[in-house]
Amino acid sequence: MQTEQDHYEVLGVATDADQNEIKDAYRKLAFRYHPDRNRGSREAVSRMKEINEAYAILSDPVKRRNFDAPRGYHNRGPRFERGSKVQVNSSSTSPYRGRTGIVDKEPIKDAFRFWYMVRLESKGLSPVARLAEEELEEAGA
Repeated sequence: MQTEQDHYEVLGVATDADQNEIKDAYRKLAFRYHPDRNRGSREAVSRMKEINEAYAILSDPVKRRNFDAPRGYHNRGPRFERGSKVQVNSSSTSPYRGRTGIVDKEPIKDAFRFWYMVRLESKGLSPVARLAEEELEEAGA
């Protein structure tokens, strides 16, 4: 039975590290432990598998939240408040991808994330959509 490792420890980053810090740490470790650079080293191969698994979890916002939740990481307040200007990020699968709007109500927290009601402007109409925290980013002024 394999014991579950702390992916933050594997990559050597803090639990509040942003995506750029995680990517940089992954690249440095992947360069150092890549099997092509360490011919014949079983230790390098197993270390590379750990590094790849950690990066796969921490680089995906949903997988990261699922990893963090039972450990109590990121027990913090919402990213956006009522009245914040937000944009639906381009990696989202939402039909509102790329649109800008205003957070209409206070966010609601479930076990894994905050949910926001966002008033999106579209051709003179103002539809309200319920969006998950990882679907949103701060909109430029």
